[in-house]
Amino acid sequence: MKDLFLKADNEYSRDRRVIKVFQVDWILLLSAIFIAIAGLVTMNSFTGDNPYFEKQTIWISISVAAFFLVSLFDFRFLRRTAVVVSIFILSFTMLAALLALGSVTKGAKSWFHLGFFSFQPADLVKFAVIILLAKYFSRRHIEISNIRHILISGAYAFIVLIMVLAQPDFGSAMIIFLLWLGMVLMSGISKKHLLAVFLVGAISFGGLWGYAFKDYQKKRIMTFIYPLSDVRGAGYNAYQSTIAVGSGRLFGKGIGYGTQSKLKFLPEYQTDFIFAAYAEEWGFFGVILLFSLYGILFWRIILNAYQGATNFEILYGAGLAILFMSHFIINVGMNIGLLPVTGITLPFMSYGGTHLLAGFIGLGILMGMRRYRMATHRDVMKNEFLGL
Repeated sequence: MKDLFLKADNEYSRDRRVIKVFQVDWILLLSAIFIAIAGLVTMNSFTGDNPYFEKQTIWISISVAAFFLVSLFDFRFLRRTAVVVSIFILSFTMLAALLALGSVTKGAKSWFHLGFFSFQPADLVKFAVIILLAKYFSRRHIEISNIRHILISGAYAFIVLIMVLAQPDFGSAMIIFLLWLGMVLMSGISKKHLLAVFLVGAISFGGLWGYAFKDYQKKRIMTFIYPLSDVRGAGYNAYQSTIAVGSGRLFGKGIGYGTQSKLKFLPEYQTDFIFAAYAEEWGFFGVILLFSLYGILFWRIILNAYQGATNFEILYGAGLAILFMSHFIINVGMNIGLLPVTGITLPFMSYGGTHLLAGFIGLGILMGMRRYRMATHRDVMKNEFLGL
């Protein structure tokens, strides 16, 4: 009986080798591509000589190719402590170098400009934080009720958060905090510790308000509380965004006919406020379609995470879902006037090569983990059957 099982297992393995290379979640990939195309169409609808469409088309092609390439790797090496520590040190070094050598754009040192190519390290550092926390909690999730592990994991995230705030990049710092909080909650935190976390967060916010936030960041937060207090100044972007979203009504004004965006009353229409530009041209039903695509994307990420081979893969997938959901909620929230303007991009839709490439690589890593999950589960089942 054992010989029969082993023979069948060998035949199964040979068959799996043939199709294993192409084993990706096509529903997940297509939803991300359709979202990127929606952003592409929105960018191309403004002026004929707009360079964003051509550049974004190239970045989408590169990112999808990177997705397939990365999905071929076996990412079990990320479970090694030495690898995770190296990733953390590299991330810290990149952020430190950015403060010394980075270019100032809109008052923040958030970019490296290397001739024809520019990239934002914060987009990559977010994935490093996910890997770090997934590694930490994958071995300690059972004893997460111990406050020590919450404090240690928080210290790791806090180091990165402070470096990002120093740029200053308040939006990315907020995402890093939400990543840590979300992954702590996924690992199972007690209610009293959760309350303590929020108290610490409130105290930290008070300290940041007094000593870290720049004047323009304070204005954005105050504009969030009083949105009509300065519509010609700090509240201008949010005010024009809400007008653009509301003017789309049910069916939108049509592609290329968005007055707020086409006449450039709406600033940063290709990045921070691309959702408002899309909503103006596509209307309520177009927004429902876009939200459906994001819903499918989040669902497939969570499903693949749930089927992970070990706790590390499960937590990585959970962190990936938290990252994209945080970006989505904050970006849409600031576009409709429910959240302050923080400069957070809309995943796979906003213009920009770094965040687009990082997003598809993140999905590619998840697909790489998907490739060996079936073999792992099958090995466990075989060992139980054979009594090994």
